[in-house]
Amino acid sequence: MAKRTSKKSSSLPLEKVSDAKEDADTSSSLLLPPAAPVRDGVDRVGDAASASGCKKKGSSRLWMRFLKDGNSRDKAIIINLEFIKAIVTAEEVLILDPLCQEVLPFVEQLKWALCKSQARIDDHSPVEVLEIAMEVVCTFLNSNVADLERDAYPLLNELVTNVSRKNLEHVRNLKSKVTRLLARVQKVRDEIDHLLDDDENMAQLYLTRKQHLNQQYETLASAGASNSIIVFVGSNIHQSESNISSMHTYEINVEDLEMLLEAYFVSLDGTRNKILRVREYIDDTEDYVYIQLDNQRNELIQLQVILGIVMFSIAVDTMLAGAFAMNIPCSLYDIPHIFTSFVISITVASFLLGLLVLGYAKSRKLLGS
Repeated sequence: MAKRTSKKSSSLPLEKVSDAKEDADTSSSLLLPPAAPVRDGVDRVGDAASASGCKKKGSSRLWMRFLKDGNSRDKAIIINLEFIKAIVTAEEVLILDPLCQEVLPFVEQLKWALCKSQARIDDHSPVEVLEIAMEVVCTFLNSNVADLERDAYPLLNELVTNVSRKNLEHVRNLKSKVTRLLARVQKVRDEIDHLLDDDENMAQLYLTRKQHLNQQYETLASAGASNSIIVFVGSNIHQSESNISSMHTYEINVEDLEMLLEAYFVSLDGTRNKILRVREYIDDTEDYVYIQLDNQRNELIQLQVILGIVMFSIAVDTMLAGAFAMNIPCSLYDIPHIFTSFVISITVASFLLGLLVLGYAKSRKLLGS
């Protein structure tokens, strides 16, 4: 095991894993350095103090690509995927907070992969680190989606059978969780999609191959300079270096890396589709609940209309009975046994009036069947 050089970070060869000293942005991104030639044979990756103060140039995706002095990081891959934040070079890996519970699987898989390869560094070592990072992130997101599905469907079924304040609050929290998880998956998926769109960016991931090509270029340049065969004069040096960098990119075959990224892109696309299905199920459940509530509201309105018609009939009956109950002269008072017949008659008339109003309401489709 390598000795730690500071309290929180260390710098180990690629056979080992160490934690980074810098803070990283919370958004997910795969940051690829642009093709840049090696000048004076030394390339600086820089430390956290420089990285945190880097100026954004163009796209926000390049926030750690440039140093303050403008030199590009053409020998490092900046990984900022979810909870995995690391700097990968051809010789070492710097990991931020490697003892975090979520980062531990990445560290363990990285150690296992390096031990399996018998601690031999090859041209694919930086790409293998990126592959392990994407595998851990995809597994983590798939696990979160599985937990989401396990909790979502029973909760939504419970809401269908029992619309209550408690269940509605649970569904509201579920929708927020779905939105956040979908944004996280979409961000990682978009980063891989952006990487797949540019073969030059994918070629920049082969740091070890680039290092070998740079060393060959330095050897040829030194030999040429000593023999006066290759001479770079004035402003032509920058154009020549750019041509060499383009030649390096062209020589690197990115087919294997493209297939690897496409596999994880398909995996993330499937994860995204699962989340979209859950969100669609939530929307369908909400629509069903709204329809159910509207139906109950309509039933209450119908009941109110029926009760109003009944009260109208009773009011008519009461009004007629009260009118004849007044102490006023009337010839009907002299007819024997008229009271019982009169009360029955006005009651039946009021009942028939109520039925007539109900029939009119049904004919106008104001009441259901």
